[in-house]
Amino acid sequence: MDDMSKIISEADDALLVKMVMDSFRRTMVHYGCWFAEVEHQLGMEKALAVEKNVWGASFGNQLKRLGKILGFEIKDGVPAHLHTLSREDLLDLLKNLGVNWLANDGIWFQAVEHKFGMNDAKRCNDTCWTRYSPYEAERIKELLELPDNGGIPALKQALAFRMYALINKQSIEDVDENCIIFRMNECRVQVARQRRGLEDYPCKSAGLVEYPYFARTIDSRIETECIGCPPDKHPEGWFCAWKFTVVE
Repeated sequence: MDDMSKIISEADDALLVKMVMDSFRRTMVHYGCWFAEVEHQLGMEKALAVEKNVWGASFGNQLKRLGKILGFEIKDGVPAHLHTLSREDLLDLLKNLGVNWLANDGIWFQAVEHKFGMNDAKRCNDTCWTRYSPYEAERIKELLELPDNGGIPALKQALAFRMYALINKQSIEDVDENCIIFRMNECRVQVARQRRGLEDYPCKSAGLVEYPYFARTIDSRIETECIGCPPDKHPEGWFCAWKFTVVE
């Protein structure tokens, strides 16, 4: 055993456990660094295409190895236990994953805000959506096998499968076959602020990135118009509303 290997092999068990968890953390961040840099160097379309191949190879390899070590079976590329869960349990799991996703987003925002101020936090947040929103749309397109130009029907399906879907209350009004109005009737973040007696968080700058990028990834012909989003005034029935129109 070489000297460097000996150092870690002689570490106490508590440190080794911490190292295990930190290894997951490093892998996750490294994965994100690769995606961000490929997007920066080659553009979002190429980054999405590359990541589609990377995920299956990388995650499949990791699960297979972890399954052998930790003693769980892999079935159809996922932990076999997931296939034994009831429909209700799967929906509850998805809801909790959505809450975790939102909490992760909020923790990042607050960490930047605390260290560097609100302006830098909003700037980082808005730029983050230029990458995450099209990525989420592309993942949903693949999951649902949506066509590239599926129009309003495809967008309606996609909006229902976002991470938001099971943790916020949202609705869609059909204007015509080429136009809908999407409303966020109950936003988990804004409702939490209301309970604390705070004003709405001014999320319009992020929304003006998030929703157009998402819609255009579903169908490049879709144009997005903001009807209202904080700090805009809004009725009690919704926090933000967006109009999506297919323009030929």
